[in-house]
Amino acid sequence: MNRNTFIKNGRFLAYTGGLAFTFAVAIGGYLLASLSIFQMIGPLACALLIAIIYRNYIGYPTQFKPGIKFASTFLLRGAIILYGLQLQIDQIFAVGIGIFFKDALVIILSITCMLLIGKWLKADLAILLLLGVGTGVCGAAAIGAVSPILKSKEEDIAISVGIIALIGSILSIAYPFLQSILDLSPEEYGIWSGMSLHEIAHVTLAAMPAGQEALSLAIIAKLGRVLWLIPLSCLFVLFMKKKEKQETSTVIKFPWFLVGFLLMSIFNSYILERYVYIPNAIVSTIPTLTTFLLTMAMVGLGLNVNIKTLCLKSARPLIAIIITSLLLSTITLVMI
Repeated sequence: MNRNTFIKNGRFLAYTGGLAFTFAVAIGGYLLASLSIFQMIGPLACALLIAIIYRNYIGYPTQFKPGIKFASTFLLRGAIILYGLQLQIDQIFAVGIGIFFKDALVIILSITCMLLIGKWLKADLAILLLLGVGTGVCGAAAIGAVSPILKSKEEDIAISVGIIALIGSILSIAYPFLQSILDLSPEEYGIWSGMSLHEIAHVTLAAMPAGQEALSLAIIAKLGRVLWLIPLSCLFVLFMKKKEKQETSTVIKFPWFLVGFLLMSIFNSYILERYVYIPNAIVSTIPTLTTFLLTMAMVGLGLNVNIKTLCLKSARPLIAIIITSLLLSTITLVMI
């Protein structure tokens, strides 16, 4: 076997091994969720818990990192696109343009609170800004989008992503219990989840136990925040140009999976059943496939949570995001 073939085979095994690993843990999440004590939080949260425990007691399976990263990014986006087939476009219009501007307020509040609280705690400003963007927009994806613009250090990026994953995971598991305590309707709970939680995966994890309607509204509310990533990134580019007084070649990545989500919703609303026939056996499996892909993505998210490292190196930013996240949850609850 020549060197190139060996490298290709190594990459192939890293991807397939990572996908197989996330697949196996996802199955474990479903099995755990079948127990009465875990039924309320569902398979996504159970798979996330298994992944976090695995990472912190056994370690990260580094040999499978490419496949795990693929699961936590591309499978997640693919699942969101597929979810469009379960959503009528009329639902998006029914929520209205108002939610889009409320999402903008959420982002402003998140960044402002994070910086003010962090300054009071004397925490690192670079990490605080990344955490503010991640909390307000869409977690690790937003951090990844703005970090090249802000020229963030790799260590700061890693710490920020880890903190977002940890706090978002804790809140997304706690939210289903809060729904019954706060006596929220599925509609109110869905919008609240979408407006306040960090990652799309966290929103899905929290909203799914409340039913299809809550999940639909949660994703719509969350995607409004994701769409603000483009103008926010443009503002950061202008800020950096003014700060450094030079041109920047940073390319802003558009979240194309949002287009896929909207196209699938349009297809489901106006084309499917009217002009295209798809057997019910296939249509009925799409929600199950979507949920399972999300569960695999949740495994990748959980494996990024290194609790020991976060506690040792980022105590002050961690306190700042906890306070900010709790404030955000409270404010958005009043807003709905």
